[in-house]
Amino acid sequence: MLIRANIKGIDLELETSQNCFSPSKIDTGTLAMLSCVEFEPGQKILDLGCGYGVVGITAARLIGASGVYMVDIDPEAVLYSKKNAERNGVGDVHIMQSDGFEALQESGFDIILSNPPYHTDFAVAKKFIEKGFNRLKIGGRMLMVTKRKEWYKNKFISIFGGVRVHEIDGYFVFEAERRNLSYAKKSKS
Repeated sequence: MLIRANIKGIDLELETSQNCFSPSKIDTGTLAMLSCVEFEPGQKILDLGCGYGVVGITAARLIGASGVYMVDIDPEAVLYSKKNAERNGVGDVHIMQSDGFEALQESGFDIILSNPPYHTDFAVAKKFIEKGFNRLKIGGRMLMVTKRKEWYKNKFISIFGGVRVHEIDGYFVFEAERRNLSYAKKSKS
């Protein structure tokens, strides 16, 4: 399948398959998350759970491929991300198969973006938020989109010390900034 889209003024052509997340059109949650972020040259970006590459390729087209990293646990998603990066002129973006952060050595990210599986338990999102905090530079931000609010809001606050929640088209985009070297302090009651 081939999807054509214009995101942030960039024309994209993305190949996908039935086995990938949101195979017939770009996911509304992903678009909501992208509407909350501006990419700037010199930034280091991570597309965590990249699927067929929408977020990372958009970022790479806007700021160049050298600072963009994309990971997914699914080998087919990684294959399509690589094909789509080539198709869209950013073939030198860093794409790898990884269970979350396991195979990724990089850290010091300015922005980590993720649209995690949220129809199951919270194990994946919990790991992404906790490990993501440690991979951001001070002042770096994590954005995550889901259809659920309370658990994610509480988790971000417990790790980052605070979170902004944007409600867009029935989705919640969580945006948190790393301000400290360690997780937020738990208040003693």
